Amino acid sequence: MNVQDVAARLLKAYENAEPTAPVIETDPEATIADAYRIQQEQVRHWTSSGQLIKGHKVGLSSSAMQEQMGVDQPDYGHLLSGMFHLEQQPIPASAFLQPRIEPEIAFVLGRPLEGPGVTVADAVRAVEFVLPALEIVDSRIRDWNISIVDTIADNASSGGVVLGSKPTLLSAVDLRLVGCTLHSDGELIATGAGAAVLGSPLNALVWLANTVGPLGVRLEPGHVVLPGSMTRAFPVKPGDSVVANMAELGTVTATFAAAV
Repeated sequence: MNVQDVAARLLKAYENAEPTAPVIETDPEATIADAYRIQQEQVRHWTSSGQLIKGHKVGLSSSAMQEQMGVDQPDYGHLLSGMFHLEQQPIPASAFLQPRIEPEIAFVLGRPLEGPGVTVADAVRAVEFVLPALEIVDSRIRDWNISIVDTIADNASSGGVVLGSKPTLLSAVDLRLVGCTLHSDGELIATGAGAAVLGSPLNALVWLANTVGPLGVRLEPGHVVLPGSMTRAFPVKPGDSVVANMAELGTVTATFAAAV
């Protein structure tokens, strides 16, 4: 397969706002290693165009998301500066193709993390604080018809991020026990807990550092890491307002601009 050609096809889906066929359909021999090479090719395009890498996301780290997407392992993607949206400020739904939303506990790093060999103790020392977050996942693959290869190639189905504004120290909270309620336009649509994310969101951070470390990637101070969703993902549309309440971590709201 030609990595550059597949990356260009996915980039064109962004530019034309038109989903494309699954990678695994057009290139059935593509491997997970190929998929990460395709992802990295797109990241190079974005950074050469002026965007900054502001962190990473771990996807498919809860059983709910693995079951929903039909996969059996986590993946990771890059968070670029253009993906971050301010809380309660209208987000243009037209910026996405097939958006869905999910609640997460975001880590903000104060120290670097570089695998292999990172432990939970190392991860705890590296985290400066956590924030409630809503991730907007999106797919450039038509009808979300994705395999693990497809979602990795598509930057782990990344779309956007909304961070809450209440920082909490790790010493003040047990992330495993943090409960979450998710409301859309005032209606409760899901509940979850931190333990849904690989037993603890910290485990997802450790997995990420140890997975990207051998590739020469270090998680940097100031980076945001999204460890994975506490619930399944829900479709969103213009005019929706979604609120995640994460108990002692506070709330975060994503508001989508109404259709014009």
